[in-house]
Amino acid sequence: MTPTPVAPRRPVAVAILLLVTGVVGLYAAFRLVLDEFEKYENPQAVLSCDVSPFVNCSNVMASAQGHLFGFPNPLLGLMGFVAPIAVGVVLLAGFRGTGWFWSLFNAGVFLAWVFVTWLFTQTVWFIGYLCPWCMLVWAMTIPMFWVFTIWNLAKGNLPFGNGARRLGRALLPFCWAFPLANYLFIVVVILVKFPTVLTTL
Repeated sequence: MTPTPVAPRRPVAVAILLLVTGVVGLYAAFRLVLDEFEKYENPQAVLSCDVSPFVNCSNVMASAQGHLFGFPNPLLGLMGFVAPIAVGVVLLAGFRGTGWFWSLFNAGVFLAWVFVTWLFTQTVWFIGYLCPWCMLVWAMTIPMFWVFTIWNLAKGNLPFGNGARRLGRALLPFCWAFPLANYLFIVVVILVKFPTVLTTL
């Protein structure tokens, strides 16, 4: 009698990661879009996230970096965060995907991480203000990129060979160390650049 093949386990943890970070990131992007609309209607409006001389969404929105492609950056978030939500849902439904699919999705997540990293540098070094909703977007994109990429490497879904797969498997038990280090770097830089930020909140 031929044994019945055991179906591969669904990557529930990764799916939940994508769902949570996608939903929270989408909410933050949506709030930013609403704030943009409020500013268009009333340029003098004080937004709910304008809470101190350093934590001020309005000044970030008014910057050139806030409209990098000629429209408000949060619109990219509204479109982009739908993808991890969708991928998380289909993973829970049993979707396995192919190499090219995971490579393209990982490339998109990587570009999102590069973009928020660039926005962080611009916010801290050039704009000089912090935006709470923007920082929430950063906070969701960072683990989405690091944890998913390491998992993707460990599963051999990326076209980097067996060496990369072994590296991914070695790093997978410690995958959360990378976003935590990323967070720590951001916190330290903010405290160095804005030493009084905590006292003015």
